[in-house]
This record gives sequence, structure tokens and C-alpha cells, in this order.
Amino acid sequence: MKFQKEEPPGEEGMPVQLRPYSIRARFTLVTAVLSLIVFTLIGIGLDFAIRIRIQDGIFAESQRLATSWIDWQPYAAPQPVTTTRIDLLQFTDSHGRVLAASRAAGHVPISTLHPPPDDRIRHGISCTPERCVAFTVVRLPLLQTTMLWSGEPHFVYAGMVQPPILSGHRLEWLTGLGIALMSALSAWVAWWVVGRTLRPVAEIRARTAEITVSDLSLRLPQPPGRDEIAQLARTTNRTLARLEEAVNQQRQFASVVSHELRTPVSALYTRLEEAVLYPDEVDLRETVAAALSTTERMHAIINDILVLARIRTVIPAPPEPIDLGALVAEESAGQVNGAPVRTRTAAGLIILGNRIQLIGVLNNLLVNACRHAQTTVDVSMARAGGYAVVNVVDDGAGIAPEDRERVFEPFVRLADGRRLDPGGSGLGLAICRGIVSAHHGTLSIEDSPRGARFVLRLPLMETNRSTAHV
Repeated sequence: MKFQKEEPPGEEGMPVQLRPYSIRARFTLVTAVLSLIVFTLIGIGLDFAIRIRIQDGIFAESQRLATSWIDWQPYAAPQPVTTTRIDLLQFTDSHGRVLAASRAAGHVPISTLHPPPDDRIRHGISCTPERCVAFTVVRLPLLQTTMLWSGEPHFVYAGMVQPPILSGHRLEWLTGLGIALMSALSAWVAWWVVGRTLRPVAEIRARTAEITVSDLSLRLPQPPGRDEIAQLARTTNRTLARLEEAVNQQRQFASVVSHELRTPVSALYTRLEEAVLYPDEVDLRETVAAALSTTERMHAIINDILVLARIRTVIPAPPEPIDLGALVAEESAGQVNGAPVRTRTAAGLIILGNRIQLIGVLNNLLVNACRHAQTTVDVSMARAGGYAVVNVVDDGAGIAPEDRERVFEPFVRLADGRRLDPGGSGLGLAICRGIVSAHHGTLSIEDSPRGARFVLRLPLMETNRSTAHV
């Protein structure tokens, strides 16, 4: 059992307190203390029960023998004989004189205890320095004493020397030894059971020490069963898997950001270097204008990166009820560039969300659709399974099935997108999906007869409330 020293601050010279610092040691100590208390109480009760049981047996047998001896007229027997363990028999008068006795009893009175007139039988224990005798004394009936001894009381004593287990402290010593052994056995069982239970914890701790940020592929050993330790291991492994995925995404994101920023930075560096090296050959106004355009592109990319980072890390503002149909109609009416937008809204589709963020999502989807459409953009709404569904469909070239998930990745831009929007950062759809995910919805691209069909699903307010009450 391991212990650690515990010294009060600023109390030099005070006695050192020791306390076990391992769970196994603490449980074993608590089990030992509780077992000692419980077994001590049981031992005390058992000690009393054994004493009472043995004494009651002696008293019952001695009473039976004494009353039987009275029936045999013991006053006429010069030396009574017994064949049971009750070997001490005496017949005495009221002055304590022994009138008849068994060989083992002798002529020294067993006791001077006399039953009261209203109770013919008494039990007792008489002790001398040599021995203790458990006995029963019986008063002879009044009719016999009146006829034979003129009413003088006479008594019959029957008893035996107390067994060694009662006369000394042997029973207490045996009980104490049993208490100590049972408490030690309980402590050992607790030590073994807790050690076996915590064995997976030691393996989990050793494996956890091997996991580093540079290598998150290791997983904790999962013990069999469904106890708390097994559930902890499974939950931790799922957390490690999510953490590994997040770290990989961050690494990939950082790599993509570095690549996207390297191009405009390199171009800016090259132009400025040419202006410094060849001041007479370079048009400074043109160089400054180009540098300003590159800086604006870098500024737009950085702003989009910050927006995407805030969506992933910053706690969103408290949601508010929003009439999604009115919001879609308002944003559709505000699109004046590109193909016209035809809108079919639905009433009563109330959601909980951040109005500013959802406006950004709708605006981005509508701008993309208007940019890629040839003649028109159709926006429709419906209710489906507790969700408000918004379909934004253009009649452009569409998106190939293998690219429908790629376009939501940061900085991914298809050839058609680069051609129609050369200054774009490629973060718009990634930001939209991040916002929609934060609202517990989905944003995807689904099949359409012609063009691209973006489908936005957001949980209705009654769905959010019912989920919150589960």
C-alpha cells in the first residue's frame, strides 16, 4: 500500500500525516476499517449469543436434574449420584448446611443464593479463585418442608463447573482472532478486486503517455464489457478520432492557406522588387495599382479565413426566431445582378438561428446561382420531416457528381468558377456549410434535370424545442 507525506504549510515540527494516494490503497483501507467495525459488532453479538446459549443449556439441564432429584426424595439419599455433565448436586437447609451431596460437589455449599418464596427456581453463577460454577437452585415445596422440617426451607443445588470457553477470556480471544482474520481477508479481497478492476486503467495510462500531437493515430486499449472503464476507453477513443480528424483538417487547412497566400504574396514581392531594382524601367503607378489589387485579394482571403475560423471556434450568439420564408423572399428580391430569380416561398416556416449568418448563406447561394445560370434561377421552399427545405436551382452547366462534395472544401474552385469569378477565394461554400452545420442543418448538392441544385435544410423551431426537452 502506497502512502504519501502530507505536511501542513508553515507548520514545521508538526507530526507528519500519511494518507494513501492510490485508489487501490484507499479502497483497501476503507474496506479494512469498515470490515473491522462490522465484524467487531458481529463478534460482540456472537460472543454474547454463545455465552447465553451455553449458559441456557447448563441452566436448563441443571434445572431438570434438580427437579428430578426432588421427585426422588433427595433428603433420604446420603450421597446422590449423577450420570450427566451436571455433576455437582447438593441438598442444603436454610442455614447453608449440606445434608447430602454428590462426590464431585463435596460438603462446601455451592452458593448461598436462595430463591424467594414466590419463585421456587433461580439460576446463578458462583465464582471462587479456583473455579466458576453455573448452577440452578430449587426450593423444596412448602408441603414437604412443613411435614418434614416444620416449615424450615430446604434447597437443592445442581450445577457444573463452567467450561473453559466461558470461565476465562478464551472466547473473547477466539472472537478477536476471527475478527482480525475476516477483516484481513476482506482487505485482501478488496485489494485484489480493485487491482484487477483498475488493471485496464494502468494500460490506458501507459498508452495515453505514448500519444502525442504529432501522432494521434494510437488508440487506447478497450477492455471487454460495458462497465465504466470500458465506456471511458471507448469514449476517449472516439474523442481521439475526432481530435485526429480535426488536427488533420487544421494541417490541411494551414497547408492550403499557405499555398493560396503564397501566390499573391510572391506576385506582390516580385513587382515591388522590380520597382526597387529598376526604378527607371518600371511604371510606379502601375506597380502600386497592381500591389493594391493583390493586397485587396489577400485581404478578402484573410477575411474569409477569419469568418471560417470564427464559425468553428467562437460560441455563436443566442438564436432568435426567424421567418425563413420572409428572409428568402427578401434576399431573392435583393439580387439585381445576373439572371433573374423566381421565388416560391412558404409561410409558417419559423427557425431558430443567427439572422446575419443565414443572410450570408442565402446571399452566397443566390449570387453563385445567378452567376452560373443562363436564363433564370428558381428558389422554392417546403416543409419536410420537421425541417424547412430551401432549393436553389440554376439552369447552368451544373456540377459533376464527383465534385459535389469537393466544392465545399476550403479553396476548392472548379474551372467554371474560376472563369466566372477570377477574384474569388474559394471559401464561400465552405463558410456556408460551416454556418449551416452550426445551425444543426445540412447543405448539399442534389440531382437536378438541368444545372446545379443546392438544397438547404434547417430544423424548424418546434423541432428544436422538442429536441431540447428530450
